[in-house]
Amino acid sequence: MSACNLNKFKGQIVKQTATVKWRFCFNELRDGFVILVFRMPVMNFSLINTKLEQLRSLMPMKAEYQQKLDNKFRMEFNYNSNHMEGNTLTYGETVLLLIHGQTKGNHEYREYDEMKAHDVALEIIKEWASDKEKPLTEADIKNLNRILLVEPFWKEALTADGQPTRRQIKIGEYKEHPNSVRLQNGEMFEYASPMDTPIQMGELIQWFREEEEKKELHPIQLAALLHYKFVRIHPFDDGNGRISRLLMNYVLLKNDYPPIIIKSDDKKNYLRALNLADTGDLDAFIAYIAEQALWSIDISIKAAKGESIDEPGDFDKKVMALKKKHNYKEEIKIFKNKDAILDCYKNSILPIIIEIKAKLEKLKVFFKNQEEKFIVSVTGEPFISIFNDADSTYSNLEKRQKIDRIRYEYIMTQLRNAKSKTSFYIRMDVMFHDFVYEIKFESYGITYDMLYHEFFTIEQLEDISEKIANQFFEQVETALSKNN
Repeated sequence: MSACNLNKFKGQIVKQTATVKWRFCFNELRDGFVILVFRMPVMNFSLINTKLEQLRSLMPMKAEYQQKLDNKFRMEFNYNSNHMEGNTLTYGETVLLLIHGQTKGNHEYREYDEMKAHDVALEIIKEWASDKEKPLTEADIKNLNRILLVEPFWKEALTADGQPTRRQIKIGEYKEHPNSVRLQNGEMFEYASPMDTPIQMGELIQWFREEEEKKELHPIQLAALLHYKFVRIHPFDDGNGRISRLLMNYVLLKNDYPPIIIKSDDKKNYLRALNLADTGDLDAFIAYIAEQALWSIDISIKAAKGESIDEPGDFDKKVMALKKKHNYKEEIKIFKNKDAILDCYKNSILPIIIEIKAKLEKLKVFFKNQEEKFIVSVTGEPFISIFNDADSTYSNLEKRQKIDRIRYEYIMTQLRNAKSKTSFYIRMDVMFHDFVYEIKFESYGITYDMLYHEFFTIEQLEDISEKIANQFFEQVETALSKNN
């Protein structure tokens, strides 16, 4: 293509959304021209301003409409912001936890705690935003981190040269180690160093206060820039992404904007916009945030008018939440097969064994020996297989096609200071039937019949292990009393 033909494309708008335009641009090289297509955001807040005025003209909305809108924003923000960072609670489980105070599903305790903590943090920034005179402080941000992370914990990390390691995550304190991240291309991206972090955080707060005072930036610009500048520092060992989105919404709420929700299924575009900002294209990130703001304003206008604010997929979310609330079980007919048995072994049998052992091993000081035994009974075979560890048992199950039963025994022998060789044991039997598997602790009066797609919840694991451990303890206590 000749230079004259290229010139006619220079500056031409090829795509336009509500807040940003895209243009063709090109640079002249020694051997001719090459077209470089890249995003040149042309900020356009007029549509946002117009829609915001429309929303404000409809205020105050009816209390029932406001409550429905508040609940939607609350659930969407808590679910998506946490899901973005790896929390595995489903939308229905999030609703069940935050609205009804109930839990279902197999998740780590920490995931439930952090979801509830994130909800508390959201309420806190709403309180801050309602006080127009309250200045944002570093202490506020540290407190957000303390609330979000709940308690110190250990996490996988990378050393300065990119090697895997483990590190204790402290809460409410700036990082003591570099928290670099490895990019998809293999390069290490460096955030602020631990030494520079306090200085840069002080500068960030000062910048924010000055910009608030000057009132030159559009509220969406100010919110987006605070988000980006905070993430660029990455001041904490964990929780930086969630805090950045909380701070962004603090700015918006303080300026009477509805909160912005970054959907977890749009994470790729969100990270791309952040990456563009890293290259110096801050307007690209601001434009992305502005697009999300339009969604929030549009939803709010619909709510104020009494229109439906449901979106594609919301019906499924509500049905799922209702099922979770009432413990409604789908009658999924999974036949007994090797894969189903392996799933049950990994997701129900092993977890309950681990929970029970963790409690009983606190009593091993009273015994001379402990052992465990796995017994596998195979259909059509005259003998049984016996193993002393979970991994060997699993390997054996993988090789078998027809399995009738697994028996697990945990035995403590030779009670110390006892005249006789007193022994105690826990026995769990698992029977695999056509459509259900049965888990039974006969001596403890515990039996569960579950479909092959069902597994123990955290609450069930804790309840069963606690009941068994307490009865086991009473037996040991009685035996010790008799021997003293």
